[in-house]
Amino acid sequence: MNASRPVVIAQISDLHCGSQYHIPSLATRVVDEINELRPDALVVTGDLTDMGFRQEFKVAHRLISRMEVENVLVLPGNHDARNVGDLHFEELFGSRSTELRFRGVRIVGLDSSEPDLDAGRIGRNRYRWIEERFSEPDEFKIVALHHHLLPVPGTGRERNIVYDAGDVLRVLGGSGCDVVLCGHKHVPHVWRLEDMIVVNAGTACSHRLRGMTRASYNILEITEDRVKVILKHPFSEPETVADFERDLRRECLWKPSEDYSTAGPDDPAPARDPKECR
Repeated sequence: MNASRPVVIAQISDLHCGSQYHIPSLATRVVDEINELRPDALVVTGDLTDMGFRQEFKVAHRLISRMEVENVLVLPGNHDARNVGDLHFEELFGSRSTELRFRGVRIVGLDSSEPDLDAGRIGRNRYRWIEERFSEPDEFKIVALHHHLLPVPGTGRERNIVYDAGDVLRVLGGSGCDVVLCGHKHVPHVWRLEDMIVVNAGTACSHRLRGMTRASYNILEITEDRVKVILKHPFSEPETVADFERDLRRECLWKPSEDYSTAGPDDPAPARDPKECR
């Protein structure tokens, strides 16, 4: 990571191409702003489509392809998992769980969608994979997924959260994850959970809005000693909504047992001594 130039990551989410609420003029503006920003990476955290139909995916693919960014990570959301939409996603965008590495940053993208369900799940079978991806202590570690891991204020009754959110947060905290990028609720928000920053994105280019929120996307600026989260409404000036000092990196000595990594969803998790993490 070059101390003279921050790492810049743009996060857009919940495009909902094909929906009556998708606004093409907003989408075009977002493309223009991203191209002007020239970020190091673009992360798209799901709900590219409204019903998971092939034509909707093709519109989303054309839209994202217009953004001139070298490192692009695209994830499906619950709307993309409707009507066997995962087949179209994989054809146009590739694997539903993937990763990026650039400039000392690793972004691990996790598919949290379940076919024809609004709620999400990561699953125990991927916990060990996450830990292996984050085994390099000197990297800045980011996880991206569609569903939210923490409740988001201003979104009404809590529902559709990741079913195993508690276990996922424990795995991420124990793996030294620095930032989590989520979408799904269409309301931007930032939480600080111990040494981890959880960033929720709004909807970038649709009018599926709650309350007084507006269409928006996020920009992250990462330097050697700070992490800045910037909220950007299309056609408006950027607004810094969070500015954190990076804490000293913690190392967690605890690793799940082999039995735990292959256990079923109903099997009890082994106990651990909290003193093992320092």
